[in-house]
Amino acid sequence: MLGAEGEHPVFRVGGISYLRIPAPDPQASAAFYDAVFGWTVRVDREDPAFEDGSGHVIGHFSAEHGVAGSGGVRPYVFVENVDETLEKVVAQGGEIVTVPYPEGDLWVALPRPRRQRRRRLAAGRRADPG
Repeated sequence: MLGAEGEHPVFRVGGISYLRIPAPDPQASAAFYDAVFGWTVRVDREDPAFEDGSGHVIGHFSAEHGVAGSGGVRPYVFVENVDETLEKVVAQGGEIVTVPYPEGDLWVALPRPRRQRRRRLAAGRRADPG
């Protein structure tokens, strides 16, 4: 699959292309990212593979790497609507650690999948910013 000007969407000079995401339960993490963020996941292996919603980042969920916790890298996943996404988090058994707050033109929230490391997400819009 090639993007603009024949560029591969994953292999972009200077762009993040691959992540190995530590996960105590890789299958549960794959299901969470599929349900909440719409990532494409392949669960036919012990360390499920994924492609993010943009098609620019691929990787695996891995139980063999330790979870970094609050001191590690904090990825942000951009979503169209932060409120709808947080509803999906809760529906998947996750919790909202930090309620949405404005950061520049975006709204940021901190959800936590059940028994997983924290993830941050940012959204450009809120259904009801009040």
